[in-house]
Amino acid sequence: MKKNSAIEETVLTLKKEIQEHNFNYYVKDDPTVTDSAYDDLMRKLEELEKQYPELITEDSPTQRVGMLSNSAFNQVSHKKPMLSLSNVFHEDELAAFDKRIKTDLGVESINYAVEPKFDGLAIALIYEGGFFSLGATRGDGFTGEDVTHNLKTIKSIPLKIDTKSLPSRIEIRGEVVMFKEDFLTLNKKQEELGQKVFANPRNAAAGSLRQLDSSITATRPLRFYAYSIDFEGIENTLTSHSDSIKLLNELKIPTTDLVENVTGVVGLLDYYHEIIDKRQSLPFDIDGVVYKVDSLNYQDELGFVSRAPRWAVAHKFPAEEAESQVLGIDVQVGRTGAITPVARLKPTFVSGVTVTNASLHNEAELLRKDVHINDFVLIRRAGDVVPEVVSVIKAKRPKNIEAFLMPIQCPECGSKLKKEEGEAILRCCEGIQCPAQRKQSIMHFASRKAMDIDGLGEKIIDQLLENKMINDFTDLYTLDLGSLEGLERFGEKSSKNLIESIHKSKETTLGRLIYALGIRGVGEATAKDLAKEFGTISNIKAQTREGLEGVDDIGPTVSGFIHCYFNDLKNLDLIDRLINNGVSFKEELRKEVKFVSEISDKVFVLTGTLPTLKREDAKQIIEQYGGKITSTVSKKTDYLLAGNDAGSKLEKAQALGIVILSENDLIKWTEE
Repeated sequence: MKKNSAIEETVLTLKKEIQEHNFNYYVKDDPTVTDSAYDDLMRKLEELEKQYPELITEDSPTQRVGMLSNSAFNQVSHKKPMLSLSNVFHEDELAAFDKRIKTDLGVESINYAVEPKFDGLAIALIYEGGFFSLGATRGDGFTGEDVTHNLKTIKSIPLKIDTKSLPSRIEIRGEVVMFKEDFLTLNKKQEELGQKVFANPRNAAAGSLRQLDSSITATRPLRFYAYSIDFEGIENTLTSHSDSIKLLNELKIPTTDLVENVTGVVGLLDYYHEIIDKRQSLPFDIDGVVYKVDSLNYQDELGFVSRAPRWAVAHKFPAEEAESQVLGIDVQVGRTGAITPVARLKPTFVSGVTVTNASLHNEAELLRKDVHINDFVLIRRAGDVVPEVVSVIKAKRPKNIEAFLMPIQCPECGSKLKKEEGEAILRCCEGIQCPAQRKQSIMHFASRKAMDIDGLGEKIIDQLLENKMINDFTDLYTLDLGSLEGLERFGEKSSKNLIESIHKSKETTLGRLIYALGIRGVGEATAKDLAKEFGTISNIKAQTREGLEGVDDIGPTVSGFIHCYFNDLKNLDLIDRLINNGVSFKEELRKEVKFVSEISDKVFVLTGTLPTLKREDAKQIIEQYGGKITSTVSKKTDYLLAGNDAGSKLEKAQALGIVILSENDLIKWTEE
């Protein structure tokens, strides 16, 4: 017994030592032992765990070794959406952001937390009882992929943290990145092995994290930097984003040492220029800086719009530009029939990738920029945005330039092209009768943010169409193993994987399905808003254009597109065929609104920190009883629900004679 206790103590000591060395090496970049000494410690631990397997725990450094997943990644729903940030590119946009924040809060100046914007892969880490239990990608912001086993191979992510008095469940968000130097080494190794080389560090990090075999991920030099922490179960005692960063550091979660606090637009711009000067010398890629209102109380008061927090913004670096030559110009037919002229370029390396094509947007832009075949042009690429032609370098214009004329017929189906009133875009109006639109609609339907059919790429769709195995996206659900046999690139395993992926996609959400249909003007956020507002396909179909315009961010143009789509018998037939082929989704009906005279149809503004209710909980109560919520106090405001540190909204409400409510007032009304 004494011997076992001694061994258990030795194992515990080894684990702590190794974890400390991992922190020093991968987080502090300050190793305290040689590689051989570190390897000796690992060997001792492995040998003891082999002899005494009952001593193996999930936080052991030996458990970072990868394993083979049996299938594609499971879906993970984020308890709080991982929203994108709004962008600013110019000083006047930044000044407008700061002015809006000050106006909304009624203050003279704002203290901001500022940090670099990593060009990596956003992830969420869940710790339960101090142990790392789940890791997921951002995905579409609402649903990500479970990549826990892969994340466990990243040595800068602790498998156990000392939670002390913190709640049992903690969520940490940040970015997985690959250092520039490590990226070059990896690509050299890939080239020597005759394997795929990566375009840039971000693609290398993303590809490494999405390996089904996490032992491959374990060989990739990935790192993690945290930028936020959130926890449940006790009152959040943190008061600022800066406090959050301090807590992360105390928990030995890696953060960048480039986080600072500044005041006002001048402070923001000083930091921006400071980071631009440091950009090339940083070990990792960044594509801008992020500004966050530092006060968590202010963040809570400012809230969110449907796609982004109102208290933060990303100041993006100028897009990278390079010179190239136009070798030819042709047109592409998009999913909605839009005809886009595309410049075919002499291969040019810009912003981490080799560019061979660049968009010319539409006929008006083509003429305005005066682009000809054989012209030398300036091209621009920013992040994942499609490269575009910025301008012609007239000083280098050769004598053999050729003008390009837009076609009058669709190059794919031969139908006459049309330009709708008020639009600059030529369009093929044949819908999925046009081969190009048919193919694009299937690609969109299968994409990750839509039905997420893994393995159904462009070349496979081409094969299925050429062999007349499918005619539209509804036919995907009629495919089986036998129908795929004999097709190029399809062995038994790949056929089985694709059929499984198609079958898995049958269970979806209404929001994803609406987005997958490819309705013109309807993106991810609008599709989710429609699902949340109306709950069923039948309810959407029954809406007038005016009814559709009652949904946030849907104006007359998009409401027209939606109304037209759901009143076209061909489109309704597509939806019926999907359902008949087994596609199902949960109806997202709104909660029944209860009538309370004090709340129903009244306009509320929330401010300050409530004693027990979270802001989102208070909003749900008000909406459940028919109330409406706005962010600005005005003469139309009926009630101000005020908590601690209410600020200028309270003063303005008092000046206008608006009724001030406490949390108890709201609860009392709903209990009667």
